[in-house]
Amino acid sequence: MISIAFSIMNLAVNLLFLWLMFGWRVRKARGAFERELVLQGMRKEDAKRISAQYMKLKESLMGTLKTSLR
Repeated sequence: MISIAFSIMNLAVNLLFLWLMFGWRVRKARGAFERELVLQGMRKEDAKRISAQYMKLKESLMGTLKTSLR
């Protein structure tokens, strides 16, 4: 019984860590993408609008993961 509880807790901690790292990496990639677009001559507002797709993709992936866990 103790090993089952430990395994579930370990899985929960790993999923939390994965969620935090995934969010951090998406924000970092989005910022780099925006900077590159601005360097290529695009307006900052347009670069933000295009890079918003990264966040939509992240939310879609996280929704799929949450659905599969239920």
